[in-house]
Amino acid sequence: MKTYIVETDAIRHNLDVLLKKAGKTPIWAVLKGNGYGLGVSPMAALCWEKGVRRFAVTELDEAQIIREQYKDAQILMLRPTADQGELNRLLDLDVIATIGSSEDAAALNSLAAQRELVAEVHVKIDTGMGRYGFLPEELEKILSVYRYNDHIAVSGIYTHFHTAFAKAKHTFAQADAFRQVIQAITDAGIEPGAAHCCNSTAFLRWPELKMDGVRVGSALLGRVPVRAGLRRVGWCETTVEQLRWLPAGHTTGYGAAWRAKKPTQVAVLPVGWYHGFTNEYGHDIFRVRDCLRSALSALKAMVLRKKITVSINGKKCAVLGHVGMLHTVCDVTRVPCKPGDKAILEISPLQVRGMEIQFQ
Repeated sequence: MKTYIVETDAIRHNLDVLLKKAGKTPIWAVLKGNGYGLGVSPMAALCWEKGVRRFAVTELDEAQIIREQYKDAQILMLRPTADQGELNRLLDLDVIATIGSSEDAAALNSLAAQRELVAEVHVKIDTGMGRYGFLPEELEKILSVYRYNDHIAVSGIYTHFHTAFAKAKHTFAQADAFRQVIQAITDAGIEPGAAHCCNSTAFLRWPELKMDGVRVGSALLGRVPVRAGLRRVGWCETTVEQLRWLPAGHTTGYGAAWRAKKPTQVAVLPVGWYHGFTNEYGHDIFRVRDCLRSALSALKAMVLRKKITVSINGKKCAVLGHVGMLHTVCDVTRVPCKPGDKAILEISPLQVRGMEIQFQ
């Protein structure tokens, strides 16, 4: 048995905290990645219950789920597209499109004209993320979206911060670049639309940047590197599958990375890296400083004898050896337990797979 448990009261609490902090500023609930791995439908329902009426997604399937549940919801598609099939579906669902290039604008304007519609859009400005959007210096292209597309109505403009979790200097530089674009649009005699730039971490660290709206995703789950009174949501619940005594000198796991110094009782849990346990982000960049930071972190963990742990019957138990694809072995020599007893493992909801997700 393995289940991913989601406390709905914790999500409600987080929404209360975020709504209070936002005040009169609208919140866009970001439900990308299938609602951060927990399901768009239940996450949208919890947000709607608390009065959130604006949602942001990256896939049209996510938008469709929300639209079918809430016909009056405002839904922003964060990923620009010029694909005719996607644009038709976007118009059918009455989703706010993101325009990040002249090609995006031309494709949507042409299709909306054919359908005798006016499509609502937000303009994306790339202040450093490097994925989608107009560069700040492409002012004429930005202005042309407003001026020369009769079947596009711009109701918003936004950007995205790349290091709000770490660097204030870079974040405020991006915000300044974004403000300059907005000012240039205004100086041209054009209403730019509602401006938003804050993701979860930026909003919690620098609420003065909230502008006309904030986009919160990871904050809904309390999984942000900021202390803000949020509750961390989600854990894996499983049971002890087997108990064994290993003699001194015996090893466990691939690579024989752990060897028993004395007779050790171990518990085998039916959860491994396949299910998301111990999976980490951030190992895809090989800049010198990133490699050094990773090496120093590993050295610190070795010096401090930092161990990965799980909880069995409310007691912390050290994981032994490498976590397997489908199993984890841990030390229960001093923890009374038996097969079938409850074990809890920390897993990010975005990493979860191969188990039922249960809201309670």
